[in-house]
Amino acid sequence: MRLVLRRMLAELGHDDIVEAAHGGEGLERMTDDLPELALVDWNMPVMGGLDFIKAVREQRAYDRVKLMIVTSESSPRIVYEALKAGADEYAMKPITGDIMDDKMQLLGLS
Repeated sequence: MRLVLRRMLAELGHDDIVEAAHGGEGLERMTDDLPELALVDWNMPVMGGLDFIKAVREQRAYDRVKLMIVTSESSPRIVYEALKAGADEYAMKPITGDIMDDKMQLLGLS
């Protein structure tokens, strides 16, 4: 899924992409280079998406980072929990390039 998202973002003109295998690694990588956007899966090993979002939002240094949950979970509760914790947007899998473009525009990143 990371490869698919990487290609979509590259096609939309975003090619400075850093990947992480799980939320813990994502937090480590954010200390090196602050991203404009973090795409977050709800189900990740080590640190799940909700915990990642909460950890990012607890640190003022990350206030400008946009967080988008990208998940196959369709429960409204999950979307609510993610947004309540500080996610800026969400996208349900399967995601297309057009949907990603729309979401990037909504976030002011296109």
